[in-house]
Amino acid sequence: MKRTDFPILSESVHGRQLVYLDNAATTQKPQMVIDAIAEAYSHWNANVHRGVHHLSQVATQKHEEAREKVAQLIHAQSSEEIIFTKGTTDSLNMLARSFGDAMLHEGDEIIVSQLEHHSNIVPWQMLCERKKATLKVIPLREDLSLDTEAFKGLLSDKTRLVSVAHVSNVLGIVNPVEEIIRLAHERGVPVCVDGAQSVPHLAIDVQQLDCDFLVFSAHKMYGPTGLGILYGKKEWLDQLPPAEGGGEMIEHVSFEKTTYNVLPYKFEAGTPNYVGSHAFGKAIDYVQEIGLEHIAKHEHKLAKYLEAQLALLPNLRVYAAGLPKAGAVSFNVYREDGVLIHPFDVGVLLDRQGVAVRTGHHCAEPLIDYLQVPGTVRVSVALYNTQEDIDAFMTALKKAIMMLQ
Repeated sequence: MKRTDFPILSESVHGRQLVYLDNAATTQKPQMVIDAIAEAYSHWNANVHRGVHHLSQVATQKHEEAREKVAQLIHAQSSEEIIFTKGTTDSLNMLARSFGDAMLHEGDEIIVSQLEHHSNIVPWQMLCERKKATLKVIPLREDLSLDTEAFKGLLSDKTRLVSVAHVSNVLGIVNPVEEIIRLAHERGVPVCVDGAQSVPHLAIDVQQLDCDFLVFSAHKMYGPTGLGILYGKKEWLDQLPPAEGGGEMIEHVSFEKTTYNVLPYKFEAGTPNYVGSHAFGKAIDYVQEIGLEHIAKHEHKLAKYLEAQLALLPNLRVYAAGLPKAGAVSFNVYREDGVLIHPFDVGVLLDRQGVAVRTGHHCAEPLIDYLQVPGTVRVSVALYNTQEDIDAFMTALKKAIMMLQ
């Protein structure tokens, strides 16, 4: 891997060399992914499936090859367990509609955690409102880790699904999903894992995890926007109804009755993002060549170095300090009189020095409300980041703090 593989990293911002540390929001793209998009539209663009002409057959082959790469990436049993969607949010909404229509009834319960992104809260809230079901929440311990003992108490004969983030998008904490899955399965409850922040950073084996569903996005793993993945165990996908209707997801249509296509196509209504899938396949190739284990070690080392540097500054709180993390660290800065410096102000001054971080509630308002702050400053790393990036960030942060005191 070379930083020069990522052309945007050579850009300047406000006259300064870009230091990009907002990877939990989206990652930058290697040239081979950018080239893959241009190649598709320049040489073989055609709608996939059913076309007898050459371009359609090439496009279909590229699309299905990408599906196989995704299956291999997460160690699914078969590519028919891989459903292409528009993103993690779309995957969760699709699952909520499909699972909810088939499996949820009045009085039933769904469990999420205090750490969730809005995308893993709102679809389940909407479903519970529609079905007159109840949404329950796994609380946090004092150190901000999930309280698995409390989770045991939440599981009941009415629990129909648990949906939990593998990695917190705010705090970067790696949640104990293996234990959550085991405890849920002991009660016969399926588990959906939100892998948006884990799949790009950790080696994932869905068979070893034994999760029933896994959702994630291409753009957070060096791929294009507009493409997501919904993995589901075949035995679940076989019994769930389609969430959307239209072309491709049908076997036969008449005014009397419609029958549905085989997996995975019964969940993929309309023209799929075949250019995006091809580009994501190239991103997977790029990551696999480096190795996710190597990437995880590199990012873990950077995150530990970052936490150590932040710990040297007075009047600064790192959230969930010392807990296992994947890719992200959140903090807030306080004035000498104890008043919080608004994270937005910190972010603006960092940006003026060419450093890109994320500030705000990070689409996780319940967690931010729990922390009793208006937001946090989040630094998130990727495979192309270096210790020099962290040093440049720290220099910029010290200057920003000095200006805001």
